[in-house]
Amino acid sequence: MIQAVPRNETGSTDTHRRSNGTIRVLHVINGEHYAGAARVQDLLAVNLPKHNCEAAFACVLPDQFGPQRICQQTPLYEFPMRHKVDLRPARRIADMVIAEGFDLIHSHETRSALIGATAARLAGVPYIHHVHCQMSTEVGPRITTRIQTQINATIERTACRLADRVIAVSGSIQRFLQHNGFNQTPVCVIPNGVPDPNATLRLRDERDPWTIGMVALLRERKGLECLLDSLALLQSADGNIRLRIVGQFESSGYERAIQTRIAELNIADRIDFTGFTRNVSHEIQQMDLLVLPSVLPEGMPMVLLEAMAAGVPVAGSRVDGITDVIRDTHNGILFDPGNPESLASQVNRLLNGELNHRTLGENARQDYLANYSDSVMAARVADVYRTVLKQRHRLHEKGC
Repeated sequence: MIQAVPRNETGSTDTHRRSNGTIRVLHVINGEHYAGAARVQDLLAVNLPKHNCEAAFACVLPDQFGPQRICQQTPLYEFPMRHKVDLRPARRIADMVIAEGFDLIHSHETRSALIGATAARLAGVPYIHHVHCQMSTEVGPRITTRIQTQINATIERTACRLADRVIAVSGSIQRFLQHNGFNQTPVCVIPNGVPDPNATLRLRDERDPWTIGMVALLRERKGLECLLDSLALLQSADGNIRLRIVGQFESSGYERAIQTRIAELNIADRIDFTGFTRNVSHEIQQMDLLVLPSVLPEGMPMVLLEAMAAGVPVAGSRVDGITDVIRDTHNGILFDPGNPESLASQVNRLLNGELNHRTLGENARQDYLANYSDSVMAARVADVYRTVLKQRHRLHEKGC
């Protein structure tokens, strides 16, 4: 773990940093998995310096994020939580914020929300909370799952109430917050962004098999079952299809259930599992179509934006977060969530030429360039930092 550096007698760790107006922000993050929200945090750390901001990470569940992140040069502090409501790391984070001279705290995900909010209060710095998904929804019949989703929603609501500003990754997330009582703090929408792969748009050879792909942290809400069932339907109609699944399973139990389903559908010879990769863009460029079969609302899936950046068409379920980005038959195709017949029918429109594969990919690429780059995302976040700090400064001048 990196040790905090004491402040000098003027109360600042770096007088040059203050004189040139650089903002220092501490991102309080989960760290258990390297999935969508973690990738947003990683890309912010890469791009914020272009906008006169320096980032560091405080990780409350040190596991996957540290070794898998792109921005290895960004400082990473470890403050492990012993259980879901363990607030003891907040005091240590607050002490470090004061000692290191951070200007504000920015939290991501439910687990780190109360830690970030509490640390910001203790350190006397502004606090921003980033909402990446609709936390009151989750799949699973167990009562423990339902109880946990309600706890998550309560924590998220509290964090939003304590924040100086809330960032929602999509318009649907903003509406969700407003409709569910998360309205005590101003909410701004900043779509996720991804790097430009600068890849040549793929022109598929009609003689090659269609490669349909899925990229996700594999868990029940991602809808892999629907995709497998649709593959079985498509196999009976056109055997010239392969499915490429990129990502790790969230649990061994879910992996066993999926393997059982694959065996029952007799489709194992048409599926390639690649496991986890940091080079998602490379994997997407091997695909003719990316499928996002989510059965519950999303925030704004990073992999969806990466496919658009690469000019790869997307088939997505009609759920919030996906419908914020995909316009049916313009830059992708939409199907009914949890409905393999609907998915198979839409994919068949590509297979039989009713929809032009190249046109969908080109339109997706243009939408990415206009709205979803990582640099644009970081610039918008940096603007939020400056706005919040100016507001806090004005309040101090008024003696509030």
